[in-house]
Amino acid sequence: MGIRGFIGWVSGSKGRWITLILWVIVVALLSFLWPAVNSKEANNAPNLADSKPSVQAQMIAEREFPSGADIPALLVWQRSDGLTQKDLLQLQQLTKRWESSPVLHQTSVIPLHKFPLPALQSLLSEDKTTIVVSVLFDKAADADQLKEGVTQLKEQATAEFGINPFNEAKDSALLARVTGPVGISIDATGLFSNADVSLLIATVLLVLIILLVIYRSPILALIPIIAVGFAYGVASPILGFMAAQGWITVDAQAISIMTVLLFGAGTDYCLFLISHYRHLLQEEQDKRKALICALKGSSGAIAMSGFTVVLSLLVLLVAEYGAYQRFAVPFSLSILIMGISSVTLVPALLAIFGRASFYPFVPRTPEMQAELVRKKGRAVRTTPRASKNRIGHAVIKRPWTIIAVTVMVLGGLAAYASQITFTYDILSSFPSKMESREGFAIIGDKFTEGELAPVQVLADTEGKTTTLYKDLTSLPYVDTVSEAKQGRENRNITAYEVTLKMNPYSLEAMEHIPDLHAVAEQSLAAAGIAQTEEKVWIGGQTATQYDTKVTGDRDTAVVLPIVIGLISILLLVYLRSVTAMLYLIATVVLSYFSALGLGWIILHVGFGVDAIQGAIPLYAFVFLVALGEDYNIFMVSRIWQKRHKMSLKQAIAEGVGETGSVITSAGLILAGTFAVLATLPIQVLVQFGTVTAVGVLLDTFIVRPFLVPAITAVFGKAAFWPAKLSDVEIRTEDFEAVNQS
Repeated sequence: MGIRGFIGWVSGSKGRWITLILWVIVVALLSFLWPAVNSKEANNAPNLADSKPSVQAQMIAEREFPSGADIPALLVWQRSDGLTQKDLLQLQQLTKRWESSPVLHQTSVIPLHKFPLPALQSLLSEDKTTIVVSVLFDKAADADQLKEGVTQLKEQATAEFGINPFNEAKDSALLARVTGPVGISIDATGLFSNADVSLLIATVLLVLIILLVIYRSPILALIPIIAVGFAYGVASPILGFMAAQGWITVDAQAISIMTVLLFGAGTDYCLFLISHYRHLLQEEQDKRKALICALKGSSGAIAMSGFTVVLSLLVLLVAEYGAYQRFAVPFSLSILIMGISSVTLVPALLAIFGRASFYPFVPRTPEMQAELVRKKGRAVRTTPRASKNRIGHAVIKRPWTIIAVTVMVLGGLAAYASQITFTYDILSSFPSKMESREGFAIIGDKFTEGELAPVQVLADTEGKTTTLYKDLTSLPYVDTVSEAKQGRENRNITAYEVTLKMNPYSLEAMEHIPDLHAVAEQSLAAAGIAQTEEKVWIGGQTATQYDTKVTGDRDTAVVLPIVIGLISILLLVYLRSVTAMLYLIATVVLSYFSALGLGWIILHVGFGVDAIQGAIPLYAFVFLVALGEDYNIFMVSRIWQKRHKMSLKQAIAEGVGETGSVITSAGLILAGTFAVLATLPIQVLVQFGTVTAVGVLLDTFIVRPFLVPAITAVFGKAAFWPAKLSDVEIRTEDFEAVNQS
């Protein structure tokens, strides 16, 4: 069966029902046989490879210093007018209980009950209002298991004090907060797990509302939702099976964004077909013939658009950072399945409902409309015919003016991208009232921020005496350095815990990691130790974030050119034009940098964000370049089709006009779905959603309707080089007559 035969079969009287039944059977079987992807989340999956320096340092620390390999929960206790002796005695009772009867997954606790009260006073902050109690947990425990243990800690503390200090404290009441690696892990996982349901509901409602407002048809509004639902119903168990087999790793963040991507991009693909179908129903009485023509006319653009997104997202597999890799398969597979749904299930549903899909504004030919009026004796509702295409005609009339204005606007916004400040601090992505962030703020205010996550400096001294302790202590950005510890298996390995004077999660702290490594190497070299680079390891959260930045920079440098190269090849194959390929890529890249600039203005000026997460540029690039090219492909393909029957200028004007409404509605839906992310209490998703939504809107309202067609008009026949423009032309006077009609 060829393409033509398949299109005819899907829209046929039997084929449409068989197609729908097959989708129902496939979803039902997969859901029964394989687990849903949500049940296979691995939110603690490592992001850095074993070869990274901080990971090597962690492995050495776990081997040589197993007692320090567990992860701490820092319980911050504070009373605004000073902790009382009774408070301290009760804390001693708690640590005694936790030592004798550990909570779930707890390994040890700082034994405050073994400290005499005078010694305990020395652990308080300078103003005697705050103390930090460290409770260690098994490093193998995941976030849910850690939450179980911390919940028990809170329950026992509440019973001991007779109040719940983990609630909001009033006046001089005792306040407690859980922070540190354990608290941060629990809060990070909780944010994403709580976001799944609310994100899905908000996205579905938004898509429904926009479709109802634009098309004013309840049936039509449901068709894309049904198609996306079936696509998700197939993708979820397939991804769940792959995760269960260990082929891929999925986390809550990837699933959340995958849901948004499916609804946004999936609805776009549906609208590409639906809009063309509605247009043809106003010219063709036979609804099946109209559907076949619509599917023939739009399936190529849909397939090309979907293929572009799928390949672009698959490029993330070459990234070294784990979070990027975990996006590749779920995103690309879901879009692939959605593309199949949009050219099989959607036409089947349209064939089933026919013109009723658009009720109450049913599209009819002029003859059908006249006959209906004659029978009913009154006017009936019908789909409004397109108004005169002012934008298309303006573009071909003053292309150079439009190019100059749009490039100045986009270029001006892109200039702001150079002003962006980045951060790799996970705490900055938390809401200000999140418990772990509040606890960290208290530690930073009452103690040294560096105490929250000390840097580990490990060195193989080969048994020689070094000045490493003295050299580390003398550094101006170091607050304290612990006494040296000797390795359990290799006694030559020495470890120091270095407390920095600044926030250990900050970019400033990260910049000191290479310096700490260099200082340690110099100390070993001064002691006569060769190959010093292989004898020094820097670990801890600050070192992990430094490796994250280095890895992210590497991935950006690799992924961006590959994505651009792949899309360039696809455009070249589809359009057979080097010229068009070059300017379509250039406009989308310009739009991307403009989105970064405008997104930064909104986030920084509007939301008061001081810095955005370092991963945002790469995430935004892959999505915006791939999705932004969709609209260009859809519009340019329509121009390419029309230029065989009319002059190029008329093809541009009509191409812009015919695709304008559908791309505008599709862009609004896509931007809206990404904007839903900005409503979540997770700053990384707020920032990603804002930048991506802004980029989609720029593509929808500036690049697609103005810049791209204006450039096409300026290039003229050269826009198709090396292909030759069709010899079929309409004379200038004929075109002007069309304009005036």
